[in-house]
Amino acid sequence: MLQLRTSWKKAISETFEVNSIECEGCGVCVYFCPEKAIDFPLNTCGEWYISDTRFGPLVHARLGIAEENSGRLVSLVRNEAKKLAEEKGLDLILTDGPPGIGCPVIASIGGADAVLVVTEPSVSGKHDMQRVVQLANHFKVPAFLCVNKFDLNKDITDEIEKFAKEKGLTCLGYIPFDQIFTKAMVQGQTIFEYDSDSVTGQAIRKLWGSLLTHLRADMSA
Repeated sequence: MLQLRTSWKKAISETFEVNSIECEGCGVCVYFCPEKAIDFPLNTCGEWYISDTRFGPLVHARLGIAEENSGRLVSLVRNEAKKLAEEKGLDLILTDGPPGIGCPVIASIGGADAVLVVTEPSVSGKHDMQRVVQLANHFKVPAFLCVNKFDLNKDITDEIEKFAKEKGLTCLGYIPFDQIFTKAMVQGQTIFEYDSDSVTGQAIRKLWGSLLTHLRADMSA
């Protein structure tokens, strides 16, 4: 009887992989690949719009489902808002910045004349406020504070005031907790349209006036 004895070894071939965590997507590899075998196709992650509102033009965007925002969409919206302001002769652009300190936040405050940090008297609110203030200082953008619902936790409000004093920050206003926001929202109105004489409305008017005063002072300096 003929007996066969077989030995085997793994067949190995060279391959490649990309560390999706360490890769920053800078695209340098596209330019240095001698065979031009790498490509970074554009990905449509959302859409941007220009809308006319009863308060003036609004430039905004909507992300696609499960799409990430690296900050490029924010930059695009800000650039289009700047173009529109120049076309219409508008001298003020208000940018609604997202929470946190990531790329979208950096894109929203870069090149701004000032940052208004709206915080709330909670542990997480205080922590996020401190991070945003550090970010604004890093980019040398003047930061101002506003404490929303300041009357819900007086102790943390005092801690926020202490932090502002230590950092030389100006707290422009204190907005009380008020159900008028919900009532106005249900009616599709601003709180000024819903009740122009409310205490909260007066607090926001005072805040807005203080912010304009500081902006004009910085621009004329």
